[in-house]
Amino acid sequence: MKIQLSTVMVQNQQKALEFYTKVLGFIVKHDIPMGEYRWLTVVSPDNEDGTELVLEPMAFAPAQVYQKALFDAGIPANAFVVADIEAEYKRMESLGVVFKGQPAAFGPVTLVRFEDTCGNLIQIFQVN
Repeated sequence: MKIQLSTVMVQNQQKALEFYTKVLGFIVKHDIPMGEYRWLTVVSPDNEDGTELVLEPMAFAPAQVYQKALFDAGIPANAFVVADIEAEYKRMESLGVVFKGQPAAFGPVTLVRFEDTCGNLIQIFQVN
């Protein structure tokens, strides 16, 4: 068994696509029209056959409540590993990303959370 898909709920798929590709650097794996929405996934450019992140539309009202509750509680909807958190933090900050603090060490990792412009907090971390 292995993880092939992970999902992040987004308020606007096109806005999410722009953020997750242009700011975070992921690439599109699938972009398939599905009526009002799309089957939209992105992957790491380093591993195009790896785990796909589904940019899932917020079409289900309880999901909207859940997303807001996570955000308000400061809980990240997903986390991505980076090789150099200080460099990523500076790069993303220069692009206008809104961070919730600065990178901080917690045991074997250094991490920081940021807003993805689509209603979520996302965490990046570096294994120390």
